[in-house]
Amino acid sequence: MMDTGETYPRVVIVGKPNVGKSTLFNRFCGRRRTITDSTAGVTRDVIVEKCVVAGIPVYLVDTGGIKADFSEDLDEEVTNRAISSVSSADMILLVLEFGELTAEDYLIAQEVRSVADRVILVVNKVDTRQKEYLAGEFYSMGFGEPFAVSAEHGRNVDLLLERIAQRLSEIRAENLDADIAKEVETSVLGLQRDQLVVTLVGKPNTGKSTLFNRLSGDAHSLVSELAGTTRDTVVSKLKYKDRLFRLIDTAGIRRKSRISKNVEYYSVNRAITAMISTDVTVLLIDAEEGLSEQDKKISNQAVKRGCGVIMAINKWDESVVDRARLKGALDKIRFKFPLLSWVPIVFISALKGYGIDKLLDTVIRIDEQRCRRVETSKLNKALGEWLSLTPLPIGTGRTYRVKYITQVSVKPVRFIAFVNRKDGFPEAYRRFMMNQIRREFGFDLVPVELKLREGKR
Repeated sequence: MMDTGETYPRVVIVGKPNVGKSTLFNRFCGRRRTITDSTAGVTRDVIVEKCVVAGIPVYLVDTGGIKADFSEDLDEEVTNRAISSVSSADMILLVLEFGELTAEDYLIAQEVRSVADRVILVVNKVDTRQKEYLAGEFYSMGFGEPFAVSAEHGRNVDLLLERIAQRLSEIRAENLDADIAKEVETSVLGLQRDQLVVTLVGKPNTGKSTLFNRLSGDAHSLVSELAGTTRDTVVSKLKYKDRLFRLIDTAGIRRKSRISKNVEYYSVNRAITAMISTDVTVLLIDAEEGLSEQDKKISNQAVKRGCGVIMAINKWDESVVDRARLKGALDKIRFKFPLLSWVPIVFISALKGYGIDKLLDTVIRIDEQRCRRVETSKLNKALGEWLSLTPLPIGTGRTYRVKYITQVSVKPVRFIAFVNRKDGFPEAYRRFMMNQIRREFGFDLVPVELKLREGKR
């Protein structure tokens, strides 16, 4: 183990024997740092090398092959050392060999499942385009997009390096706000998994703390007509219809140009960070002021993170709803924000308690949709109908085809459509397929992501 006091990210390469870990290690180092051979189990020690990967200085760690059965004396020790390296890793390159998955593959996947957010799945020995298409099946491992590469020949290693650079940049950004993230992690991530995390966000003085106190049943948050009263994230619990909610009240989020004091800077960062691991973000909007550009930006931040969003129009203090006024307010919001037409809008009075039950019922419905998974067979049956009724437009001399669609994750809801070519694929048709998924499979209240990949079954 290397310990120089320098805080470079640790990138750990793990996998079963003879999948090409050391070949990939040497390619990243730019020289033959470890021995490579077709014989399984050549690497036994944990090799740590300071080098530059994707333009960023890191400690690159090569590990011995992990085995499910220990046939030799050192097999168990090598496996234990490799697995222990995972706990200190900032990033894990899980290397699998193209072909049929083995017991060792599933064992390693199980060991890194708890830190899946740090894992990049690498499918090695993919040296033809046909294999690259078939590597899409490795989505079933549950670590997101698999990178099909050939470490020996350098195929697609540049794409892998781009993803590594992106993730290392994210780690740098996370480290800048480590203190803030730690506080939020204490209040949000360390929860029981059956709790539904709801974060209240919005501009200053929209009534977030008033709503928080009404929902929690106590005056946890200080309420004042003075904008910016709340500075720290305040946490409480609520039980509603046998569901346990974790409520987070946040500071009002202003435009960057309006943030003048250090304390407000950290308050706003806490508010934005709180949205990272929330299930549903409730955006409070003042009924008199209406939807602002800042509200749009806050909503976009939540959608980027894949969490559900509700627009709660607060200070709607009528016991009998004026339907003409309500329709006018709805039309105005939808006109200003057409790209998020799926976001549910609820009219409430945090002060008087109107509309609170409807708000909580909507939160539950959003959570149910975020947990929904659609079978690939049903998706592709529907895809056939869409293509039949609304064929893909024909480009200038180019024919586009959608091979199949599969859902790759819940919470957030993400799909991949495999097409014969991405370049120039009609964006309008991608949006059409995404809207059809929403409509036919019950995702009308949540963000849905549909990415395109070149490939085929």
